[in-house]
Amino acid sequence: MDWRVRGLCLREDPDLFFPIGSFNSGPVAIQTDAAKAVCRQCPVMEKCLAWAVDAGPIEGIWGGTTEGERRAMSRHAESAAATETAA
Repeated sequence: MDWRVRGLCLREDPDLFFPIGSFNSGPVAIQTDAAKAVCRQCPVMEKCLAWAVDAGPIEGIWGGTTEGERRAMSRHAESAAATETAA
């Protein structure tokens, strides 16, 4: 069975996971927190996050992270890999 069919996000309004506006605005922060709360309860959160990181830049909340958080994770992983290669 595909992991996506077990996602709790399927029971929510999809718009919840795609906040519109400046991340620093109150409504976007509240919506982002609400989406992340759903993700934290989701049985496939780790698989969702792995997919989103592998997929590259993708909008929305996936695996309990924002696009910016996933970019930071990717940069950190690339930096760690480069450090290991240089050692």
